[in-house]
Amino acid sequence: MAIIPSAASLSRPTAQVLIESENGYLPDHDGTAHAERLAATQACRTLGREVLAKATLYSSAEPCAMCAGAIYWAGIGRVVFGLSERRLRGLTGNHPENPTLDLPCREVFASGQRPTEVIGPLLEKEAEALHDGAWTK
Repeated sequence: MAIIPSAASLSRPTAQVLIESENGYLPDHDGTAHAERLAATQACRTLGREVLAKATLYSSAEPCAMCAGAIYWAGIGRVVFGLSERRLRGLTGNHPENPTLDLPCREVFASGQRPTEVIGPLLEKEAEALHDGAWTK
């Protein structure tokens, strides 16, 4: 998961990565330590509002409701993701470490007062492959 300036795009591989993050669930079993939420927190601490409004958060999976809220409050202007939350829920099932919410990030953002552009799902089969074997008990 990464945050880059929105002037850069997927077709511009030289884009400056502002923040990178990964899931922080272990070692503390912190269910709120999703990569997107951690990146939004770091972005608030290190980047100005103008930069955040023009930044894009890229993620392999759609931000959950908690992460979408963090992205909204951080003021990140755009989200691009691979795997939809609904499809992720199909993969995780009732796994105790990821009781996935079936609430699209678009719905969370639409309930806010400032726009957050959403692009995705994209390349879902490829994004789904990242989860192969991860959700077996």
